[in-house]
Amino acid sequence: MLTPTEKAAVLIEALGWIRQFRDKVTVIKLGGSLLDDVDALRHLLIDIVFMETVGMRPVVVHGGGAAISRAMDVAGLTPRFIQGRRYTDDATRDIVEQVLAYETNEHIAERIEAFGGRAAPLNFRTTNVLWGERLRLDDEQGRPIDLGSVGSVTRVDRGTISNLCFAGTVPVIPSMCLSESGEKLNVNADTAATAVAQALGAEKLVYMSDVNGVRRHKDDPESLINSLTASQALALVREGVIEKGMIPKVEACIDTLDRGIRKVHIIDGRERHALLLEIYTNKGVGTEIVKDRP
Repeated sequence: MLTPTEKAAVLIEALGWIRQFRDKVTVIKLGGSLLDDVDALRHLLIDIVFMETVGMRPVVVHGGGAAISRAMDVAGLTPRFIQGRRYTDDATRDIVEQVLAYETNEHIAERIEAFGGRAAPLNFRTTNVLWGERLRLDDEQGRPIDLGSVGSVTRVDRGTISNLCFAGTVPVIPSMCLSESGEKLNVNADTAATAVAQALGAEKLVYMSDVNGVRRHKDDPESLINSLTASQALALVREGVIEKGMIPKVEACIDTLDRGIRKVHIIDGRERHALLLEIYTNKGVGTEIVKDRP
């Protein structure tokens, strides 16, 4: 247990960061196993309420892969993935819409409000804020791949999101978009979060992961690297320090920095209050990746 003096020191350490990030937008991407972990999700949403209370402007963008797969299994549908993206036929799209855009989206907003915050679920039956088009990918021979109703974001309703932030309300955005013709499209949650962060000119984009960040030795959590520039991260990829599943995460972070976001964080959402520790302490608990200085 901390002594009263130690508790005061923690608050003073946080004070500088609270002042620095007051009125700044932070986009937080939720997904994967985190949404199935009731305890971890509770602590994370309390962190988000804290951020909004002390003057930051958190925006939540979420996926819902595991819940979608369970619902498909109940419906007797077999998930198909092509180049890491869920093939989305009409039946799958209907399930994605129900589970992701409504059930998960509204549950997150309701929980934020239960913890004393204010939240707005932004989905197709409330207010849609993501617009897009069908995603176009090619196979190894350069032939187009049919992904069904899978989209990429081309436009973000910045005004609606910003107005909610300024009013002290946390926008909660599912990773689906609407085409100009009215087609509902399933979007990769990382891609959706990047689009939102770019449109808002976010100070930070935080990827909540199931690892604590980039490690110098992948099986050793104690070898965490707290801060990297984009060029240092790419060098670690070339050296083989960053490998396998962490490579696309790091590449996505660097791509996000190229789109104007100032800092990108990878943290383990299962660690209690990891979001607050990463943002409001000097050392943090994850990895921040920043642009190289000119």
